[in-house]
Amino acid sequence: MPLTDTAVRNAKPDKKPRRLFDGGGLYLEVAPSGGKLWRLKYRFAHKEKRLAFGVYPEVSLKEARDKRDEARALLAQGVDPGEIRKATKETPSTEGTFEAVAREWHARFANSWSATHRQKLLRRLELYVFPWVGARPLNEITAQELLAALRHTEADGRVETAHRALQVCGQVFSYAVQTGRAERNPAADLKGAIPPPSTRNMGAITDPEKVGLLLQAIDGYPGHFVTRCALQLAPLFFLRPGELRKSEWSEIHFDRQELRIPIERMKRRQKEKDARKGELGHIVPLSRQALEILQELYPLTGDGRFLFPGLRSKDRAICDAALVNSLRRLGYAGEEMTVHGFRHLASTLLHEMGWPSHIIEKQLDHADRNRIRAVYNQAEYLKERHKMMQTWADYLDQLKAGKGNKIIPIQRAMGK
Repeated sequence: MPLTDTAVRNAKPDKKPRRLFDGGGLYLEVAPSGGKLWRLKYRFAHKEKRLAFGVYPEVSLKEARDKRDEARALLAQGVDPGEIRKATKETPSTEGTFEAVAREWHARFANSWSATHRQKLLRRLELYVFPWVGARPLNEITAQELLAALRHTEADGRVETAHRALQVCGQVFSYAVQTGRAERNPAADLKGAIPPPSTRNMGAITDPEKVGLLLQAIDGYPGHFVTRCALQLAPLFFLRPGELRKSEWSEIHFDRQELRIPIERMKRRQKEKDARKGELGHIVPLSRQALEILQELYPLTGDGRFLFPGLRSKDRAICDAALVNSLRRLGYAGEEMTVHGFRHLASTLLHEMGWPSHIIEKQLDHADRNRIRAVYNQAEYLKERHKMMQTWADYLDQLKAGKGNKIIPIQRAMGK
């Protein structure tokens, strides 16, 4: 029975692809994702073949039938319509270029990502993928061609970037398959072809004596004063690098001796951020040492938004490269120490000091897998965390003075 406009419009997806036949080999394929693709099933030279006509509703039922009739007229003349398309290099709307489909995918899911993540994804595509395969019909790109494109980035020493670019390409191809623009995902065949991000990028010093030398080096940092303050506060806040860089003066509460970060700035799923917009996301108790650094910094940047504004504009936070390069300037290579490494440093030594894991993990803003305890977490353990952060700051002072190479047990730290 021939299809109707109503039947096509109301066709619902199922767990597996559905085919609704119209006649003469024409059928509508409904993907599990909801995408609807017109296809023609035909035989030529005793071989079964298929031809894509476009996505509904861009291609209507009438237009699909017209394309079917044109193809069948060629078959009646002994001509393969598929070969005619290849010969004329025709690219139907469903077989767009990689760049066109990638940008469509990016726009489709943009609202589910944070602004920073959204920008990073598109930037990776524009810099490391589009120049090589952006103009190619997406459904003609092979695994070998995609790998060759990414090898350019890998050859420049950007192995992690190439690996992440491959992950993004995989998502684009998956979207193309779900919407009927491709038969399969060639990126899936490249699993393991490009090394994953190196764990050395999370370098961290945990030896107490070496930590003391690092802190001495930071205090003597010869560069920009704001950058030095950021480095001095990194081990006292142990926030994620992006959260540290973008700290705002409105989040500093001198009366409470706390840094209070809203949920929008924390590492969370976008849906959670949207649902809890405006809520408090994380509290960092401020030690006496942290407050002294902030009070010294305030006259310089307190009239602006950010604690650590960039050199070119006070309206933008200091860039990640500024902190990374400052550590390099002090002589610390990436495999030895990173900005993120201050979190690992604090976690390692605080656990060795005997502080309860759930208090440390809460201060690191790690998700609590114990659901019952997570309910109690609403109280934030603030009293215990204030004590821990002050004890930690005092311990770092001892390391810096060369007097605290041994771990201080929690009982002694708490005066027990």
